[in-house]
Amino acid sequence: MNSASLPSTRAVSASALARRWKPSPFICGAAAVHAGAAAALVAHPGAWPWAAGSVVASHLALTAAGLWPRSALLGPNWTQLPEHAGQHIALTIDDGPDPEVTPRVLDLLDQFDARATFFCIGDLAQRHPHLVETIVARGHAVENHSQRHRHTFSLSGPLAMKREIEAAQRTLTEIAGTPPRFFRAPAGLRNPFLEPVLCGLGLRLASWTRRGFDTCAKDAGTVTQRLLDGLAARDILLVHDGHAARDARGEPLVLDVLPPLLRAAAERRLQWTTLRACLDSEAGQPGFQRSDNG
Repeated sequence: MNSASLPSTRAVSASALARRWKPSPFICGAAAVHAGAAAALVAHPGAWPWAAGSVVASHLALTAAGLWPRSALLGPNWTQLPEHAGQHIALTIDDGPDPEVTPRVLDLLDQFDARATFFCIGDLAQRHPHLVETIVARGHAVENHSQRHRHTFSLSGPLAMKREIEAAQRTLTEIAGTPPRFFRAPAGLRNPFLEPVLCGLGLRLASWTRRGFDTCAKDAGTVTQRLLDGLAARDILLVHDGHAARDARGEPLVLDVLPPLLRAAAERRLQWTTLRACLDSEAGQPGFQRSDNG
């Protein structure tokens, strides 16, 4: 086991990790449009069509930004590892734990001495706590993928979002023994309320550099090619141990995707790390040791 890529096991309270929310330029621009529209109505009531149109356009732009998972328009978003990561890449595994698939994924990772980040659903973690404990015991990181993984998550208001994320934070902290440091929204969809909630809970949003669409594909080779096409240092890859699509034999595609993916990374001299190990290293805490090229 490569201790250089192990996740941190410090139990840190959310209040200690809380970040100050700073509205993005895009959010500030939307607020300015609303303020301008209100001022125009006060000064010139007859300008209401222009004012209403500008507000509607602003809301459409905010909605579009939330429907783009890799967008940073609504706030910081890890779509790639920071520059100091060097030749490291990150494998993120969503929607588990799954009692059939997760143990087999862990066995494959062990074979290649690879560390991964598991974005777990709180409800599933409560049903299968031993799997979460096993993920941590075998050197991987557990992060927050919401409590119930509702696809209406991006339609939630700030209080509902906070309840959903906070519930998963409690669940996963109790089982894993250390609080998640990252959050990934269900289906990657969100709205402007998410970043302030994450700041208050000490979480960072993470999406991905490339994904294989392994929840809907029919062929493992196609998924593998999507992940390998352009694979480079600092990439964040996304696959699933939960809701995994199956091939004609009924086998989860991810089990046929991982071996060639892990081999290809080794051939390209890329090293696997977890998101939290990278974050700890960025903050000057023990995380991973940089490679000679890093």
